[in-house]
Amino acid sequence: MRFFDEMHISSTEVRDHYKAYDRWLAKQTSDLMRSRGEEAEMIFRRVGITFAVYGDKDETGAGNERLIPFDLIPRIIPAKEWIELEAGLRQRVNALNRFLHDVYHDREILKAGIVPSEPVLNNAQFRPEMMGVTVPGDVYSIISGIDIVRAANPDGTGTYYVLEDNLRVPSGVSYMLENRKMTMRLFPDLFAQHRIAPVTRYPDLLLDTLRAVAPPSINDPTAVVLTPGMHNSAYFEHAFLAQQMGVELLEGKDLFVQDDFVYMRTTRGPQRVDVIYRRVDDDYLDPQAFRKDSTLGCAGLLRAYRAGNVSLANAIGTGIADDKSIYPYVPRMIEFYLGEKPILQNVPTFLGRDKNDLKYVLDHLPELVVKEVHGAGGYGMLIGPAATKAEIEAFKAQLLARPDNYIAQPTLSLSTCPTFVESGIAPRHIDLRPFVLSGKTVQMVPGGLTRVALKEGSLVVNSSQGGGTKDTWVLEN
Repeated sequence: MRFFDEMHISSTEVRDHYKAYDRWLAKQTSDLMRSRGEEAEMIFRRVGITFAVYGDKDETGAGNERLIPFDLIPRIIPAKEWIELEAGLRQRVNALNRFLHDVYHDREILKAGIVPSEPVLNNAQFRPEMMGVTVPGDVYSIISGIDIVRAANPDGTGTYYVLEDNLRVPSGVSYMLENRKMTMRLFPDLFAQHRIAPVTRYPDLLLDTLRAVAPPSINDPTAVVLTPGMHNSAYFEHAFLAQQMGVELLEGKDLFVQDDFVYMRTTRGPQRVDVIYRRVDDDYLDPQAFRKDSTLGCAGLLRAYRAGNVSLANAIGTGIADDKSIYPYVPRMIEFYLGEKPILQNVPTFLGRDKNDLKYVLDHLPELVVKEVHGAGGYGMLIGPAATKAEIEAFKAQLLARPDNYIAQPTLSLSTCPTFVESGIAPRHIDLRPFVLSGKTVQMVPGGLTRVALKEGSLVVNSSQGGGTKDTWVLEN
């Protein structure tokens, strides 16, 4: 299988936007690069930039904290490519927000038959409680993480595709920011040789966006970050973003609802809260409305939200638009709501719920990637070319038992980027997660989080399965 190499055109030719970096890299010794990698790991560990994998416990029963491996070699995107990517991301997130408003109001797209009703209305992520609820600016997904991959074309060029939309509680932006800080610390001379678009203003943009979606009657809104607590796998990020924005980091027990308004407990008495950047899933947000056994949320929160007295980022029920069973219809949403052709294409996708698609999938399992529609983190999936016959047969049984629970896609030839591994510099597969902020306007910092599959030949970039991250440079003209 041919892969698009982000840095090289051939074994002897480097792409224009990597030439200055290639000259610099040729002067660095392996020992120097290795020592810089060890320095980065030491600093990340000291700062506490870790994550926990659910189910991975130590002998005391506590979750094992892991570092996400940081690769020293950046992924570089030329300005012209980023301009097109940014336009495609704006278009896609706009359409997804239009879809969410429509689903919870007039359902025009369902009536028109553009998107079938069954996978929407019978989906576990559809929240009937949100029917008719007005959210500020009709923006449901305030923070969106859109996963982008690049695949090789027969002529040697590469095409960007959207692999997945993350609209519930997308994570990873703290690693984007810390990776940039680390690269600047380790290699300050590189930044004198390149004009790299900054990412450090993301926390300011995030806070501005949160304040922009506050209830319209509030002049000086108070925003907070709601975390499930220190045992959550992304707790570092919750604390990091609260600190960077200068807002309170709260758990559900720190909040209460009175007269349909939300307050936080402080040493000076109750203080009203207007915007909650919640990193808690819908099911756990309000024990009066959803899971009664939840201790992570705040009783009465949905009531205050429906009354328009508090804003949530992201909105309850947003998950319906990032479900893998809805993903295939996003290009149609763009045409339906915006009257435009999609700038960024989807990966071709087969639906298990479609009889013809299912027959094709069953006949071609060794060639396809099959995913659970509600799956995440690289779990619950079959990578056909890497699977044994026994694994394929076992997965076939699961697929036949619940065909509507799966989608399938061709095995993409994900692009590669040179990566510093134990044996030296070698190509490894990557993706990109830009973070799109939607308030009164749609904004993003240039780039995003580049994730890298560190195992040779692996296409799974998720940190929970051994993936790492890279700094992402968008060059300015």
